[in-house]
Amino acid sequence: MVERLIIAVANQKGGVGKTTTAINLGAALAEQGLPVTIIDLDPQGNASTGLGIDAESRDMTSYDFLIGECDWDVARRETALPNLAVIPATADLASAELDIASRPRRTQLLADALSSAEGVVLIDCPPALGLLTLNAMVAADGVIVPLQAEFYALEGLSQLMLTIREVRASANPQLRIEGVLLTMADSRNNLSQQVEADARKTLGPLVFKTVVPRNVRVSESPSYALPVIHYDPASKGSAAYRALAQELLAKGIDRRKAANG
Repeated sequence: MVERLIIAVANQKGGVGKTTTAINLGAALAEQGLPVTIIDLDPQGNASTGLGIDAESRDMTSYDFLIGECDWDVARRETALPNLAVIPATADLASAELDIASRPRRTQLLADALSSAEGVVLIDCPPALGLLTLNAMVAADGVIVPLQAEFYALEGLSQLMLTIREVRASANPQLRIEGVLLTMADSRNNLSQQVEADARKTLGPLVFKTVVPRNVRVSESPSYALPVIHYDPASKGSAAYRALAQELLAKGIDRRKAANG
């Protein structure tokens, strides 16, 4: 069993590739033989659907897990893919913000629930900086921020970074930014190139070297309930998410080396 690693995939902007990244990065890590669980923390439930979990069969959900109604082993659902499981979501999660607002330790609920978690855990956050995303950040070791290569891409990023700093100061001092991931990039498009240049100039090494291209295979794969690396293993999208997995693992190795002197 690998050491536990919990990563939140977060950005308050919608449509930037959070769910796509959670699914495909998870599949790429699972392909390396790592046990991976994706927690669908978005009421839309797209990660659950994208991994082939029918809405009618989602008996135990991430909401039940969050509030302690079921434990890690009960909440997890194996997918059809080796080493890849999911804790699915339903629309019931939409009421979670109100339901947990008055609970003690309201931002630590997910961290408490994950106390017995194992392997790699990827949390697909909703497009908001509310209690669900805060729970994910308090529980996580790191955050991956997908950033669509489009006009206004960096707008709002400062608020997300401020939230991460506040979580570090108040509840999770170990939280780190794993990296900002440029998604849906078109190398032939001057705007995409400019957004990448601006992001690297502004954020420096926080930006992953890997860039996820705009790729029709990535867009098609959810309709087949498959990550792109299983839907079309040879596609450019598959190559990008495999490269992202390797880059993420290499960062972890470098950190362990630095910690050990």
